Amino acid sequence: MPTILIADDEASIVELVRVTLEDGRIQIIEALDGATALALAEAHRPELVLLDVNLPDMSGLEVCAQLRRDARFAATKIVMLTAAAQADDVRRGLAAGADHYLTKPFSPLGLLDLIETLLPCAIVWQRG
Repeated sequence: MPTILIADDEASIVELVRVTLEDGRIQIIEALDGATALALAEAHRPELVLLDVNLPDMSGLEVCAQLRRDARFAATKIVMLTAAAQADDVRRGLAAGADHYLTKPFSPLGLLDLIETLLPCAIVWQRG
């Protein structure tokens, strides 16, 4: 069962993403700060991390960079899911090691499509 980690300091965004992705064939884990996100990543080894840039204790960019420095997370897909939408923000996210950068507000269907692209063998949602 694939695992997806959602890390965002806004509980409403975490809930929206969880409800969008919720499926009996995937495990969703949630963090409201960077330290918790790192601890959960260590404990669960998610296939995908959805990561906000603005977290209360450390930036999502720092979390992304720490994960990328650890060889155990080399295959983990990381998507920055954030309101930081300037071109420099996107460059910093990709430079930190993110596989993709998605800005808020986002389309739930667009998020599903992106995840299906990043994890084609792991997730097939029933739509409709």
